[in-house]
Amino acid sequence: QVQLVESGGGLVQPGGSLRLSCTASRRIFSSNVIGWFRRPPGKGREFVATIAWRDGNTWYADSVKDRFAVSRGNTGNTVLLEMNKLNPEDTAVYYCAAGSTRGATEEMWYGSWGQGTQVTVSS
Repeated sequence: QVQLVESGGGLVQPGGSLRLSCTASRRIFSSNVIGWFRRPPGKGREFVATIAWRDGNTWYADSVKDRFAVSRGNTGNTVLLEMNKLNPEDTAVYYCAAGSTRGATEEMWYGSWGQGTQVTVSS
């Protein structure tokens, strides 16, 4: 089972940007999809975005569409989440996860999870 590590979280002011990375312990296979989820304070984990490794097709939650962008990194084992126009409602622990179902927005379709990285949006 692949291990995943998230990085790039931190404190950012409203309107700012951050780029998160998800690094896998092995090369990401063409059949894989990598999803991003987040857990806001006091709430359950929610879907953010997902990318199909084979063709780069992406899917987004309505709350982040047009602000966030998920992409494949250049190393063959990294997925990036570019987050722009951040607002306090984006404060959460962000997780990446690996699965094999294209466009999957529910946790049940992902079998491997990282430990998460904290993103805090505050002035």
